[in-house]
Amino acid sequence: MLVDIPGCCPRSASGNGEAGLLRTGWSLCGDLNDCGDSGSRRAIDFDAVNCRRELGRTFLRGGKLADQLGNRQSSDQNDTRPSICFVLTSPFVLNAFLLDHLRALADDYRITVCINTDESPVSPRLDPRIELMAFPIQRKVHPGKDFQSLAWLIRLFRRKRFDAVHSITPKGGLLGMLAAYMCGVPMRTHIFTGQVWATCKGFKRHVLKAMDRLLAICATDLMADSQSQARFLEQEGICRPGRIHVCGSGSVNGVDLLRFSNEPGRREKVRAELALPPEATVFLFLGRLNLEKGVLDLAEAFAQLAMRHASVFLVLVGPDEGGLAKEIVGRLGGNSGQLRLVGLTTFPESYIDAADVLCLPSYREGFGSVVIEAAAMGVPAVASCIYGLTDAVVDGVTGILCPPGDPRALSAAMEKMLNESARQRLGVQARRRAHGEFSIERLTAFWRAFYAQRLLGMQYESLSHRS
Repeated sequence: MLVDIPGCCPRSASGNGEAGLLRTGWSLCGDLNDCGDSGSRRAIDFDAVNCRRELGRTFLRGGKLADQLGNRQSSDQNDTRPSICFVLTSPFVLNAFLLDHLRALADDYRITVCINTDESPVSPRLDPRIELMAFPIQRKVHPGKDFQSLAWLIRLFRRKRFDAVHSITPKGGLLGMLAAYMCGVPMRTHIFTGQVWATCKGFKRHVLKAMDRLLAICATDLMADSQSQARFLEQEGICRPGRIHVCGSGSVNGVDLLRFSNEPGRREKVRAELALPPEATVFLFLGRLNLEKGVLDLAEAFAQLAMRHASVFLVLVGPDEGGLAKEIVGRLGGNSGQLRLVGLTTFPESYIDAADVLCLPSYREGFGSVVIEAAAMGVPAVASCIYGLTDAVVDGVTGILCPPGDPRALSAAMEKMLNESARQRLGVQARRRAHGEFSIERLTAFWRAFYAQRLLGMQYESLSHRS
């Protein structure tokens, strides 16, 4: 359900905390628009003038010590459990990574999710105990609207007085951690799932890195979905060494081993639907079709392979975000008949079941969850040798790693996968690792233990912020 946010009183706090960290002359420009719609979604009304004043005062105050939990006034007097607010940009992140974790956390905490509900539907699997709030945020940078989103969060956090705020995605993280810091939320956690600036250069890279540094300063706890990403962030000076927790062996969500399992007859059915010969070797890409995923490199590499082998096919499953379909077909030239473009699917496991090898030639990844989903079904991977994917793929054991941006090397790695015995060996080992280290139950247990230690274990008398 979506809830009105009436005018709120400032949160009382004592001490100076980290005052001065965010002393700036920033102000909120432009009117604040209602967010919401008719029917069961009630519009959240803003007073533009008051929001400007409130945001300005908050920036001048900087962070303050949180109220002690013992004096916390719950928004729901009948439920005194600690409260956690998750700040996300897109329902895709919620649907793909968090549903099972939030269901488990809802047993011990009051959970609220702030998300842009206009971007795409929220899964009906979302636990009904979880409060869903329509959050006016856009994925693209828009200074005026981004300040409106920040003001929205400040009003919400002061009204709801959460014990913890947890953010995922770059913009959701920056706005969520800033607002939580300025409102004195005791526990502020962000999880890194890949860096936009990793493939940027010049001024843009500098600015985006500075935003991640600010995010890290505002957070009390940092997490990453791979060890290699954590090391990368520390080496790049985003935070001091040792601050970043890693979720188990990696990944945010792990793998639903019941869902991602081989189903009798499904391989043959999907191949028949796609007009793929039963004896063909099928290479699968599963994800968003854009330049950063390396799909043009994959098309070029496959074209080289298809010129030498007539029994290979490439299946691309996912939304064409970059409008690359025509160029992909063009790069395959006379071999375009060995290409299948499927589009967005809600049943990725069906296409994994029909495939022999997963390909993920990305330029940047936080981890690459699709790799371990395929691994759980015995499908090995050919992937880029970059941070994140080096945690998802054990080179020569569960798949093959190759340099990013090198179609020739990628084609050579794909050709190695035509050896059926070698491919099956890698698939068996990939399945064993996925089942042993990345089950969703294992990752959910990590999340529950993390919050039990950090939130339930807090000493009321010494609760304070740390940068």
